[in-house]
Amino acid sequence: MPKIIAILNGKGGVGKTTTAVNLAANFAQEQKVILIDADIQGSASWWFGRNQNGMGFDLSQETNPKLLSDLTKLTGYDLVVVDTPPALRSEALATVVAIADYLVLPTPPAAMDLAVLVETVRKAVTPVGVTHRVLLTKVDTRSLGEAVEAQNTLMRLGIPAFKTFIRAYKAHERAALEGVPITQWRGKHAREAESDYRRVANELQLDWRK
Repeated sequence: MPKIIAILNGKGGVGKTTTAVNLAANFAQEQKVILIDADIQGSASWWFGRNQNGMGFDLSQETNPKLLSDLTKLTGYDLVVVDTPPALRSEALATVVAIADYLVLPTPPAAMDLAVLVETVRKAVTPVGVTHRVLLTKVDTRSLGEAVEAQNTLMRLGIPAFKTFIRAYKAHERAALEGVPITQWRGKHAREAESDYRRVANELQLDWRK
């Protein structure tokens, strides 16, 4: 049975699809990976569809909760990454959370974004008891202190967070427009942006070994 990682947040525009695509690409360097686009907006599918040469992993678009519940029976893959819809009351989201082995919750460090994130954890994550971590995204490199403060806030609330920040680089937007994950992009700040997601993948693997 493959491991299932769900990427979720009850709010859009937080770097959810960017995280799903780039984590899938990182893990696909050593494992057989499929990304499931369960978001009705289909952002991951749009991104994937722009690349004629592939991203190193497979993609399937599926929003039907009944079919999503069968992901645990999927064969031929080591890892399933699911990009979920940004809606806490979504049946598709609830289905994926219930079967996931691990949840990654991306959020910018701004106070309003954190407030929505905390609500997501309390309503959609804590009740099912799935292992999870918050990933701070879109972090301004000129004000890293905001991200550190956000981490401290999460710690006080008893919500685990990744040590790694995803710094805000134009490289992420440009990679998406070109239809490639950050691992394949070669422009300005590409290596810095790639290293952030590589460190997140490493943290995830350390969690799995515990």
